[in-house]
Amino acid sequence: MQDVFCPPDGFVPDPRELILASSSPRRSKLLESWGYRFRVIEPDPTAECGVCSRETPPELVARLAYQKAANVIEKIDHGTVLACDTVAECVGIILGKPADRDHAREMLQRLRGREHRVYSGVCLWEKSSAHRSVQVAVSTLYMDPISDHQLESFLDSDEWVGKAGAFGFQDGPPWIELRSGSATNVVGLPMELLGEMLKRHP
Repeated sequence: MQDVFCPPDGFVPDPRELILASSSPRRSKLLESWGYRFRVIEPDPTAECGVCSRETPPELVARLAYQKAANVIEKIDHGTVLACDTVAECVGIILGKPADRDHAREMLQRLRGREHRVYSGVCLWEKSSAHRSVQVAVSTLYMDPISDHQLESFLDSDEWVGKAGAFGFQDGPPWIELRSGSATNVVGLPMELLGEMLKRHP
């Protein structure tokens, strides 16, 4: 499996300091391992609220990333805010972070033996110019039809806690296959898309 915390050979990160609007340790680890300069200012919990039943997954993650960035931009005097929101979707059902073990089991039972998609909305917002952009990355994965015993053993590990879709791709579960798109997107911050956005961001 690709080491998502290892950038491609020759990669040079954008030199400006970013303000990461996220408490996610995985997003921080991705930025750090890819060589970005950044500091963290967490958005208020209210910035992550508001699921609209009519929204598609790309619309949802784009809006939530924008809301997080808009919340943090009010807390700074200058700089570039980076916000991201990630969800999984299977057979039209959005899968966020599981509330508890039973919820995680329900998610994994829905995913096994099926393809599913992971969407991340990324928002960059420059304070001084008020320039902002939002884009969405999508990756497609397939989960093997694991047995109930395998499923319960995984739940025992607690590796599902706090992870959209109830698993962490970076943890290397052998029953998950990335079929298309970015591996870093599945972890929670599409680094390839971020690089492209920064090149176009004044």
